[in-house]
Amino acid sequence: MAIDLVDELTSFNAGRDPQRLAMKYAKLRASPFLFLRGTCHLFYARLPKEKVFTDAPVGWICGDLHFENFGTYKAANRLVYYDINDFDEALLAPVTWELVRLLTSILVARQDLHLKRAGAARLCKAVIDAYAQALANGKASWVDRDTAHGPIQQLLQGLKERKRPQFLDRRTTLKGRLRSIRCDGKYALEATQEQKRHVIDLVNRYASSVDRPEFFKVLDVARRIAGTGSLGVERYVVLVQGKGSPAGNYLLDLKLAQRSSLESRVKVKQPRWKLRADRVVALQQRLQAVSPAFLAHVGAGRKSYVLRELQPSEDRLAIGDRNVSPDEIESLLRQMGQLAAWAQLRSSGRQGSAVADALIAFGAARNKWTRALMKAAQLCAEQVTDDWQTYCVAYDKGAFRPRPTRKAGIRA
Repeated sequence: MAIDLVDELTSFNAGRDPQRLAMKYAKLRASPFLFLRGTCHLFYARLPKEKVFTDAPVGWICGDLHFENFGTYKAANRLVYYDINDFDEALLAPVTWELVRLLTSILVARQDLHLKRAGAARLCKAVIDAYAQALANGKASWVDRDTAHGPIQQLLQGLKERKRPQFLDRRTTLKGRLRSIRCDGKYALEATQEQKRHVIDLVNRYASSVDRPEFFKVLDVARRIAGTGSLGVERYVVLVQGKGSPAGNYLLDLKLAQRSSLESRVKVKQPRWKLRADRVVALQQRLQAVSPAFLAHVGAGRKSYVLRELQPSEDRLAIGDRNVSPDEIESLLRQMGQLAAWAQLRSSGRQGSAVADALIAFGAARNKWTRALMKAAQLCAEQVTDDWQTYCVAYDKGAFRPRPTRKAGIRA
């Protein structure tokens, strides 16, 4: 497919906050894996036209499944889980769309994972086997402290030591008993007064609909730096009163919801959502076993935002760390394959998705589609690497220098 890479990426990212967009473009230059993470729309524009995609059952997918979009979080029931954690791109699509992106992430990042080609292919096969077996079993499960094993169990056990006051101390500045967000250029940047008023209005709207509105009294607002693909999208970190200052304050994430970039590529008819944030929140609640605390959508005219808690219990495993053994990497990736399958089973039969029996049959017939899916993932990985190399040349020539805007306004 002929695509002008510079035009495709600059058009897709048009209108974003220039300061954070420059950070995104620099991250994309760093490695093929970071390029994959930040160009989900391009990945599906390049997806090979193979029967393994058109013949697969249709299900709910997160849409951006790579091995760093899994992590820990504290759910509304205050228990900690390990699960898929990014749903900005979620929609209804062939279930193999989900799996091919996860496999591609392994192949593209094989050098970061200290793997040879054969080792990366072996891990991909292990992921497919775990995914297919979990589908064939037909019962969705979850991963918490009691059910985890290997590196995930170690991560979940370690989270017991993390406390909110220490988390707040890292992300805020304390003067007397009053906190303010630390705008360090790593996690947060200063917000304008207009942006702060806008966020306070949004949070107040949400607070008016809950039992304890005083919990959500806004103390400070900053522009949030997080992720790769969404860098530059309107996003804020919000400090609220919570259970009281200073140790009981809470941090919230407020992010503008956008149209799924997969929507223009998939031929499956999508449900109509009242707000874009409705889609993100509804599908996160549908695909996860238990969703994070304070997960909600907040509307503002034609715009809508996803609101959630920022937590000290949020983390992910650095599987490229040399301290993680090959066997541990395989165990972790198998678990990711299972989580993808469980999410699809959990959401089966909803608004056009395949029923569980169809997914079970698809998993049981994995010998019919495993080879084709592996071939597609290898083609995708080669394309991502080629596109990254083209991007590097263009970036080094200055093609991705964001143009400054006259006024940041609430768009940032």
